[in-house]
Amino acid sequence: MVRGEVVSQRNNQYVEAAITLGAATPRILFFHILPNIAALAIIVMTSLLGTAVLAEAALSFLGLGIPSSVTWGGDVNAARLNQHATIAWAFFPRRRYRADGPRLQSLRRRLRDIFDPRLRSQRQ
Repeated sequence: MVRGEVVSQRNNQYVEAAITLGAATPRILFFHILPNIAALAIIVMTSLLGTAVLAEAALSFLGLGIPSSVTWGGDVNAARLNQHATIAWAFFPRRRYRADGPRLQSLRRRLRDIFDPRLRSQRQ
């Protein structure tokens, strides 16, 4: 999505004007294109954050993640391997993940409301 937006912004008149004036490619990228795609990039990153957390938890549960028990999947796996553990040891990491999912979605919606200029014009 971000690459498509960069290609779209590259064809705008202000980029062509900067090229005509002799601006270098890094200057065009950082001063003309990046400010116009920053909102989209932030929204896409926060949307994918939940997926990344779930993937990390799944890999840690399988024993393929970070070699530490501080991860959600590592906590569930440790509770599964511990024969003396109660069900609560596996319950709390799952509950944390279920609570953080809506928080990440709320963060994404708030950032979209802040950064998306089309939504700004509709609110006024």
